Amino acid sequence: MSAKMTVYLITLSILSAVNVSCNGQHTAKSENSTVRSAAVSADTVSELGRNLWYVYQDKKNNYWFGSNGEGIYRYDGKTILNYTTKHGLSNDSIRQIVEDEYGNMYFSTLGGINKFDGEKFVCLQAIKSKEWKLMKNDLWFYMLGKRNERGPYRYDGKTLYNLEFPKHFLHNEFHAQGISPFYSPYEVYTIYKDRKGAMWFGTSVFGACRFDGQSVKWMYERDLTITPNGGSFGIRSVYEDKAGGFWICNTRHRYIIDTEATSKSDRLQYQKVNGIGNAQIFDGDEYIYYSHIVEDREGNIWLTTWSQGVYKYDGKNITHYAVRDGLKDVNLVSMYKDNSGNLWLGTPENGVYKFNGKTFERVRLP
Repeated sequence: MSAKMTVYLITLSILSAVNVSCNGQHTAKSENSTVRSAAVSADTVSELGRNLWYVYQDKKNNYWFGSNGEGIYRYDGKTILNYTTKHGLSNDSIRQIVEDEYGNMYFSTLGGINKFDGEKFVCLQAIKSKEWKLMKNDLWFYMLGKRNERGPYRYDGKTLYNLEFPKHFLHNEFHAQGISPFYSPYEVYTIYKDRKGAMWFGTSVFGACRFDGQSVKWMYERDLTITPNGGSFGIRSVYEDKAGGFWICNTRHRYIIDTEATSKSDRLQYQKVNGIGNAQIFDGDEYIYYSHIVEDREGNIWLTTWSQGVYKYDGKNITHYAVRDGLKDVNLVSMYKDNSGNLWLGTPENGVYKFNGKTFERVRLP
């Protein structure tokens, strides 16, 4: 892990240390265990902010930009609206953007999970649970940076459940070693649904686990979580390619899951196969760690790093794309593919970037 990545992780920890609950000054409890906010018009602004971590395009082709500290921005092609705590958000630091089948928007914030119907925000009140279920239309959430988290959130359209992971097989060993991550070792960094409909959860220290509707099975590989210099990277991305191989956080290996053997074991069973790249391609590193992975319409795999830009893999060759603001390299938080197949990048302080077919360039709206 580079020094820059270490600084990023420390910064993320500090920024996430202060949490605001759903019971904020702009909300009041209702009878159905949610906290509601009266409809308030958003602020119309002339430009996007700079701390834009996430990008999302809804079914109506509106763009939503989730910031770290500036709330949510919405762009309909003409006007930029900015929603913050004064409009009903529980917190202005956004960690996830999700849309349901009816077009309602959901924002995971450090203060709670908010539902937005286009007029008002509702903060969903979570019920702690150890009962895991897997339904077709469930929505799954995480709150990266909310301390003492023990698992993901599942929303079935009526109730939000804060689930607790089953105890990891290395739980006692890790605690005996005195390992102290920024958050809980069960902190969820990413959520992914594979081609069989099973849910994957990447955590800060305990690797990844897969829930197939019947049981939760863990996997742990030291080099997926602990970088060569001893830092904790965590599982920040999981992706299944068309061949059924899983890409998890770094380019050293891919993983072939044995579901039959897994069903008979207390943990995930898999085979490790060779990954991609070499030190010449990755500027002296044998392999790289990436935080987001996206497959484009042509089947190319795109990998987003923190400070080394973006890599594209077409099945044979790897192409590197530097992302810069002038002569300065831009740090990257996320990558997103929109409804038209365009690739976007979220950054901690440089707004958002979009791929123009040749390079990633800063987007300035409108």
